[in-house]
Amino acid sequence: MLFEFAAEDEASLTELRALLERLDREVSLAETAMLLSGENDQLNAICTVHPGAGGTESQDWAEMLLRMYLKWAEQRGFKTEIIDYQPGEEAGLKSVTFRVEGEYAYGLLAAEAGVHRLVRISPFDQAARRHTSFASLFVSPEIDENIEVEIFDKDLRVDTYRATGAGGQHINTTDSAVRITHLPTGTVVQCQNQRSQHQNRAVAMQVLRSKLYELEVEKRRLETAELEANKADISFGSQIRNYVLAPYQLVKDARTKLERGNVDAVLGGDIDDFIKAYLLLKKAA
Repeated sequence: MLFEFAAEDEASLTELRALLERLDREVSLAETAMLLSGENDQLNAICTVHPGAGGTESQDWAEMLLRMYLKWAEQRGFKTEIIDYQPGEEAGLKSVTFRVEGEYAYGLLAAEAGVHRLVRISPFDQAARRHTSFASLFVSPEIDENIEVEIFDKDLRVDTYRATGAGGQHINTTDSAVRITHLPTGTVVQCQNQRSQHQNRAVAMQVLRSKLYELEVEKRRLETAELEANKADISFGSQIRNYVLAPYQLVKDARTKLERGNVDAVLGGDIDDFIKAYLLLKKAA
């Protein structure tokens, strides 16, 4: 019936187009979900973004990546929470850890883990020269209490400090932020957005458990040659995707060769095509 009205009525045509676009998106999302069959794909995700070498340039790029993933999560209806945020000295960020809660959040975001390369005219260069920056995304599944991860107190160093980033009720008034170092692996986690030191420690321990679990899973995969390490140096030649803003505009995935010309849309969170293409490639391998 709507098709018949659409032939004669502009409003009905607009409604029909919107319905078809929504249907196409829902079908695409369902197809992507069918590609996720890993043991932990359905879990929430713990994500960390780190800038590469390059100071303010890379720190600003890391901030842009954070916004991209937060916008992607928002568009999917996922909940997000910043666990720890270390601001850059002039702009951007030195490190951020955030949690994404939603169906298959880990399975989807794991496709994005790796080094991301940006090429642009630097907004921080008075000579308006072109710069190349790198930042990386690491992703771990948020494991539940049913998965045992053995952590001994003697293997931990716990430091408290005064929170400096956004979030929390006692910033700059108490040493409520917590940093935990797992000495055997060198894994460091931080949390400063909760109301108390006790709550920050509890969240940091949850993040640590998830990261140690992912380290063990990755170790086993590497031993059986099923997965290449994605924690490569954050530098040229190791990137999974290139985002070029100058002299032309193009986003190209180095693994699947998928290209998108609308860079603003991609940086605004429209990355489902890249995730799906990678999952298809992985399944075919």
